[in-house]
Amino acid sequence: MARDWTKLYKKYKGLWVALAEDEETVLGVGSTVKEALAIAKTKTDKTPFLTRVPRTLEAYVGAI
Repeated sequence: MARDWTKLYKKYKGLWVALAEDEETVLGVGSTVKEALAIAKTKTDKTPFLTRVPRTLEAYVGAI
């Protein structure tokens, strides 16, 4: 199932985000993976889904 991360992009551009199992609930945010994970660990004992939100949205189409 595809997730709509539009709100994540608008709010967390360029940051690391730790998400709950639903991949929508933000558990932690930081400028580094360690920072986002440390905040998330205060809220859950499960391993969060970590992703870096890009600063810009750019499409890339490959060519042969």
